[in-house]
Amino acid sequence: MDQLDKNIINTLQHDFPICERPFAQLAETLNSTEDELIRRVQSMLDSGLLTRFGPMYNAVNMGGALSLCAMKVPEDRFDEVTEQVNAFPEVAHNYQRDHEMNMWFVLATETQQDLENTLDAIENTTGISVYNMPKQKEFFVGLHFQA
Repeated sequence: MDQLDKNIINTLQHDFPICERPFAQLAETLNSTEDELIRRVQSMLDSGLLTRFGPMYNAVNMGGALSLCAMKVPEDRFDEVTEQVNAFPEVAHNYQRDHEMNMWFVLATETQQDLENTLDAIENTTGISVYNMPKQKEFFVGLHFQA
C-alpha cells in the first residue's frame, strides 16, 4: 500500500462527495485522476485490503433492527449452512471464526419483529440455534493512516 492508497482510505472514510462524479472531485484533492482512484479502490477490494465499499446506514435510526448473530456449526456442515444462511436477504455479511461459535453474521431488518422472524427461520432451515446479540452500545473506531 503506497501513500496514495493510504490517502484514498483516509479520505473515503469522511469526505466522500455526494455529486455526479465523486471520484473526479476526489481526484483533484488527492492529485490523481478519476480513473486512477476508481482503479485503486477496485484493486483494494479485489485484493481483500478493503472488504467493503459503500454507505453505512443506521438501520435502528431508520426504524429497523440490527443484530450480531453467531452459530455453532458442525465443521462437516459448514458450507451447507453457509449457503442456507446467506440465502436470507437480511444477512448483511457472514464470517467464519476459529471458535466454538464458528459462524458470525449480521442481520438487518425493517422491524424488530422481522428480525425475530428471520432468526426463527434460520434456526428452522439449518436446525442449529442462533445466538442473538443485539447491540447494547455503539462504538465507532476509524482507521486512519499517517500522511
